[in-house]
Amino acid sequence: MAEVGLVTFAGEALAIAQAVLPAYSNRFSKHTFTQPQLLAILCLMRYEDWTFREAEVRLREHQELRQALGLGQVPDYSTLYGFMRRLDATLLHQALAETVRRFPVDDTDQGRIVAVDGTGLTPGSISTFFGKRKRDRGHGLPWRYWLKWLVVVDVKRRLLVSQWAKRGPANDCAVLRPLLDVAAQLVPVQTVLADAEFDSERNHEHIRHIHAAQSVIPAKRGKRTWQIKGVRAEMRAHFPRDLYRQRALVESVFSAVKRKLSSRAPGRSLDTQVLQALLLGLAYNIYRLRLRLAYVLWA
Repeated sequence: MAEVGLVTFAGEALAIAQAVLPAYSNRFSKHTFTQPQLLAILCLMRYEDWTFREAEVRLREHQELRQALGLGQVPDYSTLYGFMRRLDATLLHQALAETVRRFPVDDTDQGRIVAVDGTGLTPGSISTFFGKRKRDRGHGLPWRYWLKWLVVVDVKRRLLVSQWAKRGPANDCAVLRPLLDVAAQLVPVQTVLADAEFDSERNHEHIRHIHAAQSVIPAKRGKRTWQIKGVRAEMRAHFPRDLYRQRALVESVFSAVKRKLSSRAPGRSLDTQVLQALLLGLAYNIYRLRLRLAYVLWA
């Protein structure tokens, strides 16, 4: 990636990991590598879309990268995998929150416009050729699950403020409320934009009564002839299209992640795929943070 170099990214990832993780999990650990060092390597893997074995090889080849991470020796790929399996969603949310806190803030902004959406991530690296052969040999299109990555994006800063991952396809209407509750702890939410997948009166009431924010969600569920009430009726009668157009910026974030970082969440188990997706979101925020800091220094 041309905009942010590996050494710069690794240094920022290490600083964020040190802010949320102790050096060692307990006093009986080998003390060969610190937890922040291993987490920074995992972020670097997601940034460059490396496998665990590729990460080991790249670190052996790159002396400046080892110096930026403070490594005396290179961890084995199994050490990286074992550490990732010990991570949990709470810790990765704390790291994501640290990136949001470090991001420069415009003092003139009193509230944030956030957008909620989800996208699919490929669970592996299966060839499309074999996928087509399986479809052609069977009867119709084979049923496959994928990993669905759900995010809340600060529209102006193109920054993730909350994220979650789960198996798809699934109805994610109810996921909006807990995602927004987490996001509201990090940024002052003024307006919430979401597509018709999250259309429900309960979501409108939660946004407006709990967070005192404006909700903009198109009321497309149900037939046009149905009589709807409440905020959904207001959305159907007087929909703020100009404001809603900003929701498209969350698609720009998904595009940037998949083009610049990765479109995969590899892993044989669902738990591993979820961790890979959350690490991908963390790596993207570190990338955005370094871009912004470089722009501030240049200006």
